[in-house]
Amino acid sequence: MNFWKIILIFLGTISLGIGVVGIVVPGLPTTPFLLLTAGLYMRSSDRLYNWLLSTSICGKRIKRWQEKRGMTIREKVFTFILMWSMISVSVIFLLESTVVRSLVISLGVVGTLVMGFVLQTIRD
Repeated sequence: MNFWKIILIFLGTISLGIGVVGIVVPGLPTTPFLLLTAGLYMRSSDRLYNWLLSTSICGKRIKRWQEKRGMTIREKVFTFILMWSMISVSVIFLLESTVVRSLVISLGVVGTLVMGFVLQTIRD
């Protein structure tokens, strides 16, 4: 196997790990890391790329993003609810510093604005 392919597989796997952690850690985005993983795997390993696209959690979403470059309204609403639920839990129960709380809430507002107004809304 080519040296660069090994590097791309390694980086894709790191990106996948960060994306999976982002599912439960507020403020850490999931989607960009999964899209990065797809791009890295696509350039390095057909087997890993096809595996990623076959997963029930993200395969359909990655394919739709590649085809239409957007999210459905249902996905946006689900993402808003999940994101703000995790932000709320963190701010109320886990974070003690007012500065860190303010930062997490500010990043949540930015994420909401980007998802609401920058990312294209597509039909399912």
